[in-house]
Amino acid sequence: MLAMEKDFDSKLRIQDNNPSNGGNSILKSKNFAFRAPQENFTIQDFDLGKIYGVGSYSKVVRAKKKDTGTVYALKIMDKKFITKENKTAYVKLERIVLDQLDHPGVVRLFFTFQDAFSLYMALESCEGGELFDQITRKGRLSEDEARFYAAEVVDALEYIHGMGLIHRDIKPENLLLTADGHIKIADFGSVKTMQDSRITVLPNAASDDKACTFVGTAAYVPPEVLNSSPATFGNDLWALGCTLYQMLSGTSPFKDASEWLIFQRIIARDIRFPNYFSDEARDLIDRLLVKTPMFSTTDILVRLILFYFCATCVLGSQLLNPSSFTHQKRDIISCNNSPVLSFSLK
Repeated sequence: MLAMEKDFDSKLRIQDNNPSNGGNSILKSKNFAFRAPQENFTIQDFDLGKIYGVGSYSKVVRAKKKDTGTVYALKIMDKKFITKENKTAYVKLERIVLDQLDHPGVVRLFFTFQDAFSLYMALESCEGGELFDQITRKGRLSEDEARFYAAEVVDALEYIHGMGLIHRDIKPENLLLTADGHIKIADFGSVKTMQDSRITVLPNAASDDKACTFVGTAAYVPPEVLNSSPATFGNDLWALGCTLYQMLSGTSPFKDASEWLIFQRIIARDIRFPNYFSDEARDLIDRLLVKTPMFSTTDILVRLILFYFCATCVLGSQLLNPSSFTHQKRDIISCNNSPVLSFSLK
């Protein structure tokens, strides 16, 4: 376990992934520390509550720090399983990526710690739960709600893609809601750093794997991934199209009895729109679910989202007011660093 423990430590030799520096390994400092440090805490320092989610080698639980009362979403990862399944590089990459991302639409990593059996990441707690749960509870969302959530996802994806990252697992379960109803993208365990990434990566992290490696969730993967084509930013946009469809219908667009049948429908682009979808919704989802990605950046997608919004809001001083499902003010969506849309929330 020693190698993995060193990999997870906050004092590390790191590699610059910027081509202008030749991709050479550089030593920032013998005492280089991430923004989110590795602490000497133990699991006994926390009161554990409900389980937020369970993955193949981890679970996320509500954890309240006993001495401060601060609540975190504590991701607990099984060291034995990580080593057995050769997932160490992915855990390393998730840790370094989360440490360097800083955006209101991305969950924040506060600190890490470990013991003989587990690695722990203390993440921002999103008390509103998963978007998936909200869809399930309501059956399906209204178009006003879907517009709002889609716009917040776009805002976060624009930032993530601008950092040279592909999330590769966008789905309602990985879109968390804050207590006041805003979206946070979570679970960067499948993240891919591109060649021009602005993220500084660790040696031997998963950033060097083939971009065409199959990762993600069956119902949300694009045809290119099934055909072993290299990953692109368009992969996240396809997944967003699937997620938007699910917001509006209550189910994923390619749902079927088995993964094999799901994959056949994805490859055939067998999309069946319910008759209650608006023309704008159909058009936007159609543009997102394309076999050959039309988008190299999210700038074009922002314009598509704005087109989808045309019946509800306009650019400039007029504002959308989705007061029925959130209550905090947040300005979102930028294009080339210029605000183009804001929501005024009661």
